[in-house]
Amino acid sequence: MNSLRKADLKALIAAAVLFAIIYGLLQADVIGAFWELNLVLIGINIILATSLNMINGYTGQFSIGHAGFLAVGAYVGAIMTVKLGFNMVAALLAGTAAAGLLGFLVGLPTLRLNGDYLAIATLGLGEIIRICILNIDYVGGAAGLMGIPRLTSFPLVFWIMVAILFFIKNFKNSAHGRACLAIRENEIAADTMGIDTTKYKVMAFTLGAAFAGTAGVLFSHYFFIAHPASFT
Repeated sequence: MNSLRKADLKALIAAAVLFAIIYGLLQADVIGAFWELNLVLIGINIILATSLNMINGYTGQFSIGHAGFLAVGAYVGAIMTVKLGFNMVAALLAGTAAAGLLGFLVGLPTLRLNGDYLAIATLGLGEIIRICILNIDYVGGAAGLMGIPRLTSFPLVFWIMVAILFFIKNFKNSAHGRACLAIRENEIAADTMGIDTTKYKVMAFTLGAAFAGTAGVLFSHYFFIAHPASFT
């Protein structure tokens, strides 16, 4: 336990040093807006990739509709700021919660499936979300939801990314994470050993969906628009 805490502290210090260097270069205009754009995109994609890894990597479930949760986070977050006038914190909380709730509701029935059947079900979910967005005038339909304020910044993306990576690392080393890894290695054996496989698959799916929603909120509030074509 102490070794893990020391490793976490070292990683946090390294992240703080890295942030100070990059942020200092940005403030001094040594690296310009182009590099800031790429750094923000890298951070958002790291969040998205690690959220998918919660499902595909840790529990071994073949989900290919993850862009749908990104879209839910992006649109719910944009509605909070553009339509309802809330701040970025509220948008992040709402987008994350909405995507996580959808992941939970979808995960309960679909995660009883395996392999190609689960892949088809999650692909269908992604398409359902996209088609719904295309046909809802309240969020702009096919034109997308425009006029989103740029509330995403490099510091915000960086520290949210660090927090999520820290959470996922500690989740992996917890009893819940080890149960997910056991399911990935052999679901039948895990079930035989008394692990509630459905519970842990739904847990990982919900967390992965929620973090994808976080990435979606950050994405839409950096590019001023949430467009259906961005989430296919």
